[in-house]
Amino acid sequence: MTDQNLDEVTAGVVRSGIVAILRAPTSDGFAAVAEVLVEAGITAMEITLTSRGAIEALAGLRRQLPASVSVGAGTVLSLDDAKAAVDAGAEFLVSPHLDVSLVQASPVPFYPGTASPTEMFQAYQAGAPLVKLFPAANLGPGFLRNVRGPFPQINVMPTGGVNIEDIADWLFAGAKAVGLGGPLIGDAAQGGSMVALAARARHAVSAVAFARS
Repeated sequence: MTDQNLDEVTAGVVRSGIVAILRAPTSDGFAAVAEVLVEAGITAMEITLTSRGAIEALAGLRRQLPASVSVGAGTVLSLDDAKAAVDAGAEFLVSPHLDVSLVQASPVPFYPGTASPTEMFQAYQAGAPLVKLFPAANLGPGFLRNVRGPFPQINVMPTGGVNIEDIADWLFAGAKAVGLGGPLIGDAAQGGSMVALAARARHAVSAVAFARS
């Protein structure tokens, strides 16, 4: 699946280059965090369903943010999770694992978690337009570079332990985008510094621009 053949939502995620993963004990701070991220140039957000109030926060962000920002749900583990998220306005769904039935049943793009060439190809065959490589830090850019040899048609998004300093290496290895949680968000969703968040976000955006230049 080439970039030209991607669905509109996934194409937007790829353009962003970064999916900001918002995960915290409570989702109360997500609206303020999202505003800072968008201002810095990050235009894809994943609201994890493990955060208290995630569905309400997702619906609020979809109303709050420009249409050019892709808002999705993460840690989607079941059909009930998927339905609740899509009903709240999720434009894409992400899981930490591969469940082919979820990929095939989803009315919006579904990015399943995979950790082996077999799982990656199964996800691709099931119709996943973007395959999450998780936990990416355990595998490394060299793994992706090797897998891209036989599977150049699979679009990959490394997630899990990806640091801002790693972004360019992953993109050079063939990743279409990266998922960034703690290393990007830090403690901003729990009252931490928004100034520091903005600096990290700008650094991440610059890393994407550097790798793609």
